[in-house]
Formats: sequence, C-alpha cells, structure tokens
Amino acid sequence: MQMIDNSVHPSFCRPWNKGKIIGQKPSTNSSAPHARRYAKLSIDMSNSDRLSRSIAVEDRTCIAAARQFSPSAARNCGPIREVLTRVLPKRGLALEIGSGSGEHAVCFAKALPRLVWLPSDPDKDSRASIEAWILTEQLANVLAPVAIDVRRETWDVEDYAPFDAMISLNMIHIAPWAAAVGLLAGAERLLGPGGVLFLYGPFMRGGLHTAVSNAAFDADLKRRDERWGVRDIEELVSEAAPYGIELREIVKMPADNLSLIFVKAK
Repeated sequence: MQMIDNSVHPSFCRPWNKGKIIGQKPSTNSSAPHARRYAKLSIDMSNSDRLSRSIAVEDRTCIAAARQFSPSAARNCGPIREVLTRVLPKRGLALEIGSGSGEHAVCFAKALPRLVWLPSDPDKDSRASIEAWILTEQLANVLAPVAIDVRRETWDVEDYAPFDAMISLNMIHIAPWAAAVGLLAGAERLLGPGGVLFLYGPFMRGGLHTAVSNAAFDADLKRRDERWGVRDIEELVSEAAPYGIELREIVKMPADNLSLIFVKAK
C-alpha cells in the first residue's frame, strides 16, 4: 500500500534559541521589502490548549541543536514549491499556519526571496526547530515563528494584516473541524482582497476518498481522535463561501495529495 505523504508537528529535540531576533537582521533592500516592518513580531501563546501539544504521525530526528528533520517535508517540498511559485504573489507577506519543523518555510522562502514569510506553530519545540533552521540558512525574508491557535477569534497578528497569502500544509486533518473553520475565518479577517489561501494534504471529493491509502489513513486518524479525519473539498468550499473565500484551483500532487488554491474575493 502506498504511504500517504503527511507532514506533522512532533517535538523530539531539546529547546534551543529563546531570543526574539534570530539569524541575520532582516534586509531593508528590495529583495525583502517588508522585512524591517515585521522584524520585531514575537508572540508567546505556549499555554494554548490541545493544539499547543505536539502531534506525531511520523518519526522525526534531530540533525543539529533543535533542528528537526521531517522525511515527508523532504519528499513533498519540491512539488509544493513548484505550485507555490506559480500561485503566490512574488512579493508581500505570507503567513504559514502549522509550520512544523520549519523546513518548508526555508524551502519556500528561498524560492520566493521577495515574499516575507511568517511561520507559526502552537508547539514550542517546533518553533525552536523553525528558529534553528532560519539561523542555519541565514534567510533575511523569514521572520521569527509565532504561536497561533486558529480556533481563536484573534491570532495576535492582526496588526500586521493584510497578508498577501496564507499557507497551511497537512493541518486540518489532524485537528478538530473547528480548526478548519477557524482557518477560513482567519483568512477572511487577515487576507487582503485577492489574497491566496493555499491548503495541501489528502482530501475527499464528493464524500469519497481519492485513494485506498487515504481511506486507511482517515480510519487511522479517527482511531487516534474521533474529531480528526480527511476533509471533504465540497464541505470546505461550502464553509468558505460565507467568508468570501472561493476555491479557484485543485492541483493533483504526489502520494495521493492535493493542493487547493482559494482566493479571497476582491
């Protein structure tokens, strides 16, 4: 049976850099036009409820200090990057929800050097890994990670809106449905007109799984937590409509995953 490519957010490494400023100071040149404005953003919501705990659906290893290595991130980074470089704006500010190890953030930031990347994760050890990756790669267009619980009515990043894009990879199926609803509500609040909401992971279509392996994965998720599960695209589209978030494109990805490109109505 083919394995599902699902990146998640466990924590196996010791805590690392507790400072707010990591790596190089954000550049003020044209390659990172928003970096100085957002450089001081730092939020601690480590006392969040269940979503602040690490969720492991794959094993990760530490490769140095707090840096986590995600096998699935290594596999899917290239295909996702190919789609993102086509559908995301070339410059502006992007908010990533559930950044996990941080490998995706640095991968995508390298490919889009004029797009400032704000990673987030409710798990403190994942944020430590993100900081370690930023320091190692010395990227000027990736900001220090923040803690966000998408189910809350405010995320404490509202002062930095509007965002030009929001990205969430492999999150909504390992969280209660309320997290998906909260993500869509956040997109309405925080995206600018025409802003992109990009989702990646396994999805159902018309109430049916797109692969036998996805059905098995869905059953395993429900055994772990009955509130989890592979989400149906039609249900997401219906939930997104009142928020002015419209599905524009579905892209087939490797390992029976899909990329969903939503856009906030202008």
